[in-house]
Amino acid sequence: MSMYLLIGLLLLFSCMIFKSFNNQSKQQDSVLKRRAVFSLNQQLTFARLKEILPSYTILAQVSYDALMTTKYSRTRNKYRNLLADFVVLDASHQIVAIIGLDDPNVLKRFQQTQYKDALLAMAGYRVIRYDEVPSYQQIRRDFLGELRKEWHEPDTQELDTSLKKYNFYHNHEKRKLKLWS
Repeated sequence: MSMYLLIGLLLLFSCMIFKSFNNQSKQQDSVLKRRAVFSLNQQLTFARLKEILPSYTILAQVSYDALMTTKYSRTRNKYRNLLADFVVLDASHQIVAIIGLDDPNVLKRFQQTQYKDALLAMAGYRVIRYDEVPSYQQIRRDFLGELRKEWHEPDTQELDTSLKKYNFYHNHEKRKLKLWS
């Protein structure tokens, strides 16, 4: 009886080893595909920042690890996988501001954006958060101070013809900006 039990256990053990060996050889990686670096809102914001601030350097999707450091790893773990949408650097490569752009498709991350902004503010950075793609006037106001008369918003007819598929702006001026300093 014990002989049959021993043979049965041996067969069962050998089958398990054989199956695990076959499963390891059958596992394959999935196909790699290209992915867009920016969303549509990020593309428009980046283009506007580059146009209005030509003397500044605009960095995109910068890790919080590159922006701040701390002595303890438990504190570092709080911001380890976070990214800043845009970082604006002056001519001497000093950070002028960090820009956050809220994704209109994601409504559940309000607390996370407040947390991210608070972390950056505690590190001493100027944080500007836009709820949507900022207008030319908003960017000028936030970075260049008061609006001057020679700056003007593009003609609305010109804007409508050139950006027909991107026509998601309201006709009235609506300023949605949160500034942490």
